[in-house]
Amino acid sequence: MHYTHIQWEVDQGIARLTLNRPDKMNSFHADMHAEMRHALDLIQTDTAIRVLVITGAGRGFCAGQDLADPEVRFTPGETPPDLGDVVERQYKPLIMRLRNLRVPTLAAVNGVAAGAGASLALACDMVVASHAASFMLPFAKIGLIPDTGCSWHLPHRIGQARALGLAMTGQKLSAQQAAEWGMIWEAVADDAFVSRVQTLAQQLSTMPTQALARTRQAMQSASSHTLEEHLSYEGMLMRELGQSADYVEGVSAFLEKRTPRFTGA
Repeated sequence: MHYTHIQWEVDQGIARLTLNRPDKMNSFHADMHAEMRHALDLIQTDTAIRVLVITGAGRGFCAGQDLADPEVRFTPGETPPDLGDVVERQYKPLIMRLRNLRVPTLAAVNGVAAGAGASLALACDMVVASHAASFMLPFAKIGLIPDTGCSWHLPHRIGQARALGLAMTGQKLSAQQAAEWGMIWEAVADDAFVSRVQTLAQQLSTMPTQALARTRQAMQSASSHTLEEHLSYEGMLMRELGQSADYVEGVSAFLEKRTPRFTGA
């Protein structure tokens, strides 16, 4: 598939998906959704890919939904389109692909992440933001709720009091404040941002991929389990991972005092 609205590259196990509508602050529309879904599906079948980095072209990460997109556009006086249908067809499949991806995901937030753009970043396993970046949830200002999984991910990350405050006021949150609140992994000085993202992506690409994906799965399932249920769930995942080639390699490398060579198997 030829991509127009995203850039896609894979190098030494690191896949980079760059939202590529810089003139629109990389805002979502139907064609970009389709390209992103296609790229994420490629990861599920290409075992050479060990980590996914998502970032934005130009000066912003993603400004959310493009309100000029025919799927959501309407003229005052007309009946607005069914936004629930757009969520079901476009945003839900995107977030579920990210949640179930076989590799770890890293959002490299290089500028403004607003609306569904902030939600996209929060759907990734880890978020690194430059000091120039900021996060905004302006949904309430146009009579909507935070979507694209934001109303699920945000309270889990920073608690309900702060999540509600951000959602109800639409206040801009700096990258540094987001890191202090535990909303993202870290905020990095602008001149160190690219190298930090690369270093972290390289680190993740050499780790046991299946174990990282199962770690995500365990932590995201915890809130729906009792402690007893979750202990059994952990046991199920440990049983699976304990039979993996990466576990054998990890233990062997530890005993032999050498660097492990994980393959994701």
